[in-house]
Amino acid sequence: MLAFDLLVNGLIYGCFYALMAVGLAMIFGVLKIVNFAHGEFFMVGAYTYILIALKLGVPPWLALPCAALAGAMLGWLVERLLMRPLYQGYASWGLMKDEYAVVVTFGLSLLLINLVDKIVGPYSFRGPALIDVNRFALGPIMLTGQKAIACVVSVLLMIGLALFIKRSVWGKQIQAVAQNRLGASLAGIDATRTTSLIFVISGLLAALSGALLAPLVNPSPDIGAFPAVKSYVIVVLGGMGSIWGAMLAALILGVSEAFFSVYISYDYRDAFGLIILVLVLLFRPQGLFGEKGRQV
Repeated sequence: MLAFDLLVNGLIYGCFYALMAVGLAMIFGVLKIVNFAHGEFFMVGAYTYILIALKLGVPPWLALPCAALAGAMLGWLVERLLMRPLYQGYASWGLMKDEYAVVVTFGLSLLLINLVDKIVGPYSFRGPALIDVNRFALGPIMLTGQKAIACVVSVLLMIGLALFIKRSVWGKQIQAVAQNRLGASLAGIDATRTTSLIFVISGLLAALSGALLAPLVNPSPDIGAFPAVKSYVIVVLGGMGSIWGAMLAALILGVSEAFFSVYISYDYRDAFGLIILVLVLLFRPQGLFGEKGRQV
């Protein structure tokens, strides 16, 4: 019975992790860069949700899409003002160095953390729950109302994203640009617009995950470190740039952490993901769904 309870709770946390990490995987799949400000998208979504709900008195279910919109707008601004100058025009994109994007996104991360710290304050806030149900029984499993509703929303968003990528015209354009940016451009696909869409989706998903978890994690300005580390582990485990790999890896990490925390040590629960990261880099650096390759 304990094992089943751990499995269910691990899958629930895995759904949260997937919502955090998929956007990071999409950005790497298209631009082959790591967004070091990804955790701050999470933080912005959490704070937007809390401030709109608590300070303006907006109902939580209306504050949730506002947080998503804030994340989407931030993603668009980051791509338009900071990332596009690095890759605009295929020739310059082909010569673009990863370290440029690392410096830009890391600087953005520091800027957002300190901006929120100065404007809102360094203290943590607790967001209002989406549903006023403390605890309820789902068969043999005990869940909180916020955790259950956040999990349902996360699953629906992942299903919607999967259908969007597989069935929509924009989703097929994203796949084409990820496979071959030059080839997609020659086929008439606007690669720049597609990249902008990627950042919008990434910001939206990360901000939504922050809003959904705001009542559970009590966000502070540096809360972005939590989703950032989890997302990096998941992206590497699933295969750099693989959306489906990120989804599966998130579930694997969530379940693994749940069992590790009970049967080994809860104090080192978060360190378990880093152990997985090291092992994957040593024995299967391409991840679960990645492909071996090298550049010459």
